[in-house]
Amino acid sequence: MVKDIKISARQFAILVILFSIGTTILVIPKSLAQEVKQDAWIAAVIGTGIGLLLVALYIAVGRMFPTKTLVEINETLLGKWLGKAVSLTFIFFSLNSTATLLFFVGSFLTTQVMPDTPIEAIYILFACILIMGIRLGLEPLARSAELLFPIFVFLFIVLVASIFLPPVQFKFENIQPVFETGIKPMIHAVFLFTSIFSLPLIVLLMIFPVSVNQPKAAEKNFFIGILIGGICLLIIIALTILVLGADSSARQTYPSYVVARKINVGDFLQRIEAIMALMWIITIYFKTAFYFYASVIGLAQTLNMKDYRPLTLPLGMIVISFSLIAHPNIVYVGTFDKEIWPLYVSTYGLVLPLLLLAVNAIRKKNKIPL
Repeated sequence: MVKDIKISARQFAILVILFSIGTTILVIPKSLAQEVKQDAWIAAVIGTGIGLLLVALYIAVGRMFPTKTLVEINETLLGKWLGKAVSLTFIFFSLNSTATLLFFVGSFLTTQVMPDTPIEAIYILFACILIMGIRLGLEPLARSAELLFPIFVFLFIVLVASIFLPPVQFKFENIQPVFETGIKPMIHAVFLFTSIFSLPLIVLLMIFPVSVNQPKAAEKNFFIGILIGGICLLIIIALTILVLGADSSARQTYPSYVVARKINVGDFLQRIEAIMALMWIITIYFKTAFYFYASVIGLAQTLNMKDYRPLTLPLGMIVISFSLIAHPNIVYVGTFDKEIWPLYVSTYGLVLPLLLLAVNAIRKKNKIPL
């Protein structure tokens, strides 16, 4: 079902970049500014370094059984019943994350772009595109990412270059004094950044290395992808703080979007915030798609189904319903992301891979057959 589908190492790198940027490009500047004020960019630098360490951890897990997905590795190392139980919780995590990102899409579009549109309509339309992408399979998704990535890069360059032009004003005192916030808030900010930026990459073990045609090259590209994603976010966070200041960034729901609104080049180049919106839609689509892909493929493998496609529509309907029920408003989601999400995602992004590596090491040491 999954093993016959192959994507290139280059496509995998693009998917890592788009996945890691995802929601982070709009959400994280506010969260970091609230925690460490003008030192937000420092938290992003440290968080990117931790992201590289986590990628090394995920590569180590993938190397144990290169022909198996994460769900199959769970059953192989933890046993049939315990492995299936762990996999079911991972599937729920992926499904819940899909619903959360769907809420972000609906909330952003109905508050910033199309305020008169019912949020349910946004959910249904986006979920239809999501289901269509997953039903077509991994290869079309990877090819579409390959086609859209140059557009994303072009829009990113235009956005950053436009910020450097008048009337947008930089104030370097906005990032001063450096290291003022202290160690404890910085640790919390780095943990928050890591929980949104790199810990969710665990879901990519559903396609890496089993569905990549050059696993060795993909390992290198995994590091390159997370590094490029981290640099893009660092640039956006630094520019947001420089233009708006830490206090204003902390008060705005989408501070980087507000920065884009300030761009006005000679009364000719205006409404650049549409570029930010398009960049975000591109990245969040692929992040949502791979959360959904992990839940659909994971459930199909747990239930020993030969074809995953019959699951796409019912799970898509569950995601829409879950978005409406579990995420009532943006304030609730903001609190969830700060207080619950970091620990929740750490269970799967850190504890689970370490557990699998430990079980495999014990099995090899005691020569326990699988």
